[in-house]
Amino acid sequence: MTEISFYTFAENRLAVARQLAAKAAARGLRVMIYAPDTTVADAIDVLLWTTPPQSFLPHCRDTHSLAAETPVLIGELVDAVTQADVMINLHHERPPAFSRFQRLLEIVSMDAEDVEQGRLRYRFYRERGYALNTVDLRSAAQ
Repeated sequence: MTEISFYTFAENRLAVARQLAAKAAARGLRVMIYAPDTTVADAIDVLLWTTPPQSFLPHCRDTHSLAAETPVLIGELVDAVTQADVMINLHHERPPAFSRFQRLLEIVSMDAEDVEQGRLRYRFYRERGYALNTVDLRSAAQ
């Protein structure tokens, strides 16, 4: 069953997503960054190219011809992932087919609307018996 972790009180959701994707990829895991919103997909794409300045995390869009060979995919085509290790959700709704993945990472900012949407997703997963973990990023930063 999919293990689900909520990263709460994120000051910058995209920066947290980049860190989590880099950590998973360094462990040899395949990552799907679920970002059906084009603006969010474009922003995380740029961040993966430029942060940190001396680094690069191999990634591409899920529609790219090299998607099957790339460790980190960005987009909404869940079937583009050949090895369903980690999904990072950057959408306000729960992603489709998340249960195919070993891990689902939900990132919730401090924005009131984002917190409410995160609570709805958390409740949905809990009611269905998924193993849930919560990481309070306020205490992790100290």
